[in-house]
Amino acid sequence: MNERAWYVVQTYSGCENAAKKNIERRIESMDMSDLIFRVLVPEIVQTERKKNGELKEVLVKPYPGYVFIDMIVTDESWFMVRNTPMVTGFLGSSGGGAKPVPLSEEEITPILKMCGISTGKEFAGNVGDRVRIVTGAFAHQEGIIDFIDNQKGTVRVLIYAFGRATPAELSFNEITLL
Repeated sequence: MNERAWYVVQTYSGCENAAKKNIERRIESMDMSDLIFRVLVPEIVQTERKKNGELKEVLVKPYPGYVFIDMIVTDESWFMVRNTPMVTGFLGSSGGGAKPVPLSEEEITPILKMCGISTGKEFAGNVGDRVRIVTGAFAHQEGIIDFIDNQKGTVRVLIYAFGRATPAELSFNEITLL
C-alpha cells in the first residue's frame, strides 16, 4: 500500500505560488483531500539594505522552482499533480511512468522547521488550544483540540458549525496553532 510522504514538485522558477494555488484548486475540485494533505512553498524573511541605506524585510524562497507536497502517491494523485498548470514534474521521477522518490525524514525535517511547521514527532499544543486547519475538507476552519495522540501523530479537533461540535481527527501537519 502507498504511504504518506513528502515529495518535491518542480515548477517554473518564479511560479511556485501560482503552482501551489493551482494544485490546491485541483485538490478541491477533484476531491483529493484524502490523498494530498499539504502543499508548501518555503519562504524565509531576510533583511536587505535598500540603496538609500534603509533596511527592508523581504520574503525569499530558499528553494526556487520547487514546491513540497505531503501526499499519498497513487496513479490518480500522481497524474493530477503532474498535469497541473505551472508544474513540470516530480523530482526523483526518472520518467517513463516511474513513480517519484519521497523525501527522507532527515531531508524534510529541516525544511519544515525552517517554515515553523511541526514535523509530526512532537506537538507543541495542548488540549483546549485553538487551531486552524490548513488542508482537507475543513481547510481554513478553526477548532479546539480535544485529544492528542503523539504515537499516531494526530489530534482530535472539535469544529463548531451550525450550533454543534463536530470532531475531526487530523495529523499534526494539517493544523497550525493560533
